[in-house]
Amino acid sequence: VQLQASGGGLVQAGGSLRLSCAASGRAVSSYAMAWFRQAPGKEREFVAVISRSGSSTYYADSVKGRFTISRDNAKNTVYLQMNCLKPEDTAVYYCAADLYYSKTLPGSGYDYWGQGTLVTVSS
Repeated sequence: VQLQASGGGLVQAGGSLRLSCAASGRAVSSYAMAWFRQAPGKEREFVAVISRSGSSTYYADSVKGRFTISRDNAKNTVYLQMNCLKPEDTAVYYCAADLYYSKTLPGSGYDYWGQGTLVTVSS
């Protein structure tokens, strides 16, 4: 499966953005999907994951209550709605796919990755 992330941009603190991850080559419904991010000079970190059906989700504590992961399997797309953005959310955001849903799978465990989209939050 090929993944294409989009929707990043520049936003002021307190604002919102919605990221999209479009899948091609295979139905996204075959995969659990996750978002990771990597800030300049920092390691990649987990943001959120959603099960294949969308019935289960899990978030990093740093984004819980502000970000929402969702999916539309009919459109072969996964989303990350980001509200109440903070400067520390500034990072390149990546979507990733794996056959199995897991709250603890590290980034190295995901089989497929998108190219990343840059989110910059100004103070």
